[in-house]
Amino acid sequence: MSQRVAAFRLFLCAPFVCFVCSVVTSPMTIITDPKCISYETPGNPERPARVSDTVALLKSQTELPITWAMPAEASEEVILRAHVSRHIKRLEQPHDFDGDTAYHPGIATRARASVGGALAALDLALAGKPNFSLMRPPGHHATSMEAMGFCYLNSIAIAALEAHVRTGERVAVFDFDVHHGNGTEEILMNRPDVAFYSIHQSPCYPGTGLSNVGYNCFNYRVAPMTPREEYRHILQRALDDLAAFKPGIIGVSAGFDAYAHDPIAQETLEPEDFHWLGQRLRGFNLPLFNVLEGGYSDGLPELILAYLKGICGNN
Repeated sequence: MSQRVAAFRLFLCAPFVCFVCSVVTSPMTIITDPKCISYETPGNPERPARVSDTVALLKSQTELPITWAMPAEASEEVILRAHVSRHIKRLEQPHDFDGDTAYHPGIATRARASVGGALAALDLALAGKPNFSLMRPPGHHATSMEAMGFCYLNSIAIAALEAHVRTGERVAVFDFDVHHGNGTEEILMNRPDVAFYSIHQSPCYPGTGLSNVGYNCFNYRVAPMTPREEYRHILQRALDDLAAFKPGIIGVSAGFDAYAHDPIAQETLEPEDFHWLGQRLRGFNLPLFNVLEGGYSDGLPELILAYLKGICGNN
């Protein structure tokens, strides 16, 4: 075990004092695993500090009561609803997937743990408990057959399909990452009783999401440097369309790279916009499971905290 992982594990298990808030009825449960910071590609913005710095802030803050959990087990059967078997086998082969998505020893295990984080978030949502899967690698660019864009297995799509199988409810996936969730779209397109809503900068990586596809995948393009109020209007339009679908469960691909200071996008949002978005999602009063996608600025921990406070009804 590396010194970094050992220190993270000790820190994660340290006691945390919850300060009871009059609004929150259950503490926010953060799902994470110190193993998810045990790999990195030098110079890649998808770096271990995204998780370790966020854990540090959430441990030190006193505004939001928090409990901690580890990822669930992700079975082969559940993963195979979204990915073909040859893709799962490819994750074990020691060759890079593309210029952004490197092979790392054990990356298949790390990707499965991220899927497990999404499934644990789903479990908590169905139990009526606020949740956030703070794991890496992210997942929403991974297609049924291909790893790409820092993503290896599509955690949100797998959890959404599991939610529908388990409950029979309609499931909506709301993706506010600044990059189009092309993998989630490809996996969920035309699946019955599942719908996908992606709000993303365009033009931007991966260059998809230019129009709606199938009968259940809806794309909302945002131009670079769109003013915050206009961006909120687009987010609200997507939320209104999601409401018209009448889901019983909502899964959220929570990417924080539309932040004004993110290094790999050109948008304008501030922490209060992510707080506002958390409040809007809370307003559906439905089981809500949340999975970290992107967000590469040093401000990521503060952005996540703002969003979590919105979900929990904190000012």
